[in-house]
Amino acid sequence: MSVSVALVDYGAGNLLSIGQALTLLGAEVHPAIRASDVGRPDLVVVPGVGAQGPAMRRLRRAGLAGALERAVAGGTWYLGICLGMQLLFERSEEDDSDGLGWIPGETRRIPSAPRLPHVGWNEVETLVPHPLLDGLPRRVPFYFVHSYAPAPVDRGVVVATTEHGGRFVSAVAAGRLLGVQFHPEKSGPEGLHVLANVLDIVAGEAPGGRPIPIDGPVAAGRGAPDGPRDGVQPAGRRGAAD
Repeated sequence: MSVSVALVDYGAGNLLSIGQALTLLGAEVHPAIRASDVGRPDLVVVPGVGAQGPAMRRLRRAGLAGALERAVAGGTWYLGICLGMQLLFERSEEDDSDGLGWIPGETRRIPSAPRLPHVGWNEVETLVPHPLLDGLPRRVPFYFVHSYAPAPVDRGVVVATTEHGGRFVSAVAAGRLLGVQFHPEKSGPEGLHVLANVLDIVAGEAPGGRPIPIDGPVAAGRGAPDGPRDGVQPAGRRGAAD
């Protein structure tokens, strides 16, 4: 089946390449510039580069932060790319700004980095099996552009890490919340493979599905069920990609 995707446009991401890649893979992609554009798609994709504070201000000003909360609380999957992954967490030490707060933790400067920003190809190492990186080698290069990365409170959400001086988290999964620090749209066949995996994961449960039990503003007064937040686990996928 075709997966419906709201591609969030808040002036901080490479939307053209991501949209083209998702369309090539068979998704029905529409841009979400304002709250009314989000709706209830199967998947929201939030890309982005830059600092968290200005990004959150733009999301709130356009009504997109609230629209994303409502969509995710209603069962929509979320894929965050680069800054879009960092926004999943509670705050950033870069400018002491808050994020969406759906995963406990904060975004920190990459420790012991030989140079920043971290730009170019680097190896992503899978720590635990997850459909997000299904069908790829345990260590595979992807393209990065960033200086900060998430530090989750619960290490159970960490799918993969990368070394750049110190090690940083490069992929997370918490229930229907998925995030990658690298740019799949700039990472050739392997990046396309990751996006295909995401669509396969979502297609396994679309349309809708039960709301995801997560902490933070989505769970507070939005109808998300009680119970522990999901950790890293398979999510309705039919197996490794061909």
